[in-house]
Amino acid sequence: MLPQEIIRKKRDAKPLSRDEISAFIAGLTSGAVSEGQVAAFAMAIFFNGMSRDEAVALTLAMRDSGETLDWSDMPGPVTDKHSTGGIGDNVSLMLAPIAAACGAYVPMISGRGLGHSGGTLDKLDSIPGYRTQPDVALFRKVVRSAGCAIIGQTAALAPADKRLYAIRDVTATVESVALITASILSKKLAAGLQSLVLDVKVGNGAFMQKSRDAAALATSLVEVANGAGLKTSALITGMSEPLASAAGNAVEVENAVDFLTGRRRDRRLEEVTLALAAEMLVSAGIASSNSEGLALADDALQSGRAAERFARMVFDLGGPADFVANHEAHLPRAAVEIAARAPRSGFVTGTATRDIGLAVVSLGGGRSRPDDTVDPAVGFTRLLPVGSEVREGEALALVHARNDGDAARAAASVVAAYTVGDTKPTASKAVIRRIAPLG
Repeated sequence: MLPQEIIRKKRDAKPLSRDEISAFIAGLTSGAVSEGQVAAFAMAIFFNGMSRDEAVALTLAMRDSGETLDWSDMPGPVTDKHSTGGIGDNVSLMLAPIAAACGAYVPMISGRGLGHSGGTLDKLDSIPGYRTQPDVALFRKVVRSAGCAIIGQTAALAPADKRLYAIRDVTATVESVALITASILSKKLAAGLQSLVLDVKVGNGAFMQKSRDAAALATSLVEVANGAGLKTSALITGMSEPLASAAGNAVEVENAVDFLTGRRRDRRLEEVTLALAAEMLVSAGIASSNSEGLALADDALQSGRAAERFARMVFDLGGPADFVANHEAHLPRAAVEIAARAPRSGFVTGTATRDIGLAVVSLGGGRSRPDDTVDPAVGFTRLLPVGSEVREGEALALVHARNDGDAARAAASVVAAYTVGDTKPTASKAVIRRIAPLG
């Protein structure tokens, strides 16, 4: 099949067959299809979309472009979660060990920061010795021993996605729902999961800022995943303010350890984490209802079993044996810490959440270019949630920076991102909607 004829069909809004899609992805993987042809294919999909059957075919073809993992020898259900990303979204660090403590096995393949949003792997790189790119043998060993392992995508899993995404990134076709769907799910299907829960963010700190766009993406993901044979559901959750009170890398790891040990738990973060945990446990067949899933997850957290699983995972992947007990001694610290102070008294009525994420990137906690080095120590802590009362001159957040100049600029960005008014706003829902699995 000639690539240009496949492109022509999609350009003219005609449906592609499974064989045509498989042939094109095989050519993309082997290099037989040129970058220009891949770009034209992506743009045709961007403008004309894909049917559910086409999206399923694309997802499966990308899955089959490389190796697939097999967890059939695990003594319990294998499940995972994927988030579309946001600010202060360190949920994975708590969620994987919570699910593991309840009897699930969680081989979580995560990513690095993208744009204004933080990446789970960048956070874990803050832990001395932690191996985010282990070989498959160690990955399997840790999943079995700790019940969970959070690592990065290997080159052998869904290699077609890596090439296609790189081209989409420079051809203004990233936002296609069909292509986002195939990109996310091809990697999850290659990971050999038995069930999956999706956390689709919506709000001014999310990639999907409008409710209808988030619903469209969540529905596409659930329908295509189930169509490809993976039991999947989704929660749409709010991202119009940072989820945790920390934004950065080491500071979010510290926030996660505090959450697991009970030292501090941000309200919205706890609500989203436990809701996703319950959804995972129901999907995996460990809980028979949402209320039972919530009770199991809460018990795993309150008993300390989830913290123990996290500690085991960190140690098994090369981190310090005493990391949970002495994380403050192991995590890197920024040289400068200053407060971003409120310009007036009142209540926090809103945050420009994306701007807070961009301020983390400007501090060095993210990447402006793919080859940038991330500073794990910088970021923000004690970010006030919407609804907080604050007096003029009090801290809206603490800034952690490499030098005084960076700190001052970041503090100004935080002040500009916060809106303070006279009236306390009504609390918004953290968990907005559930998209159920098919059937």
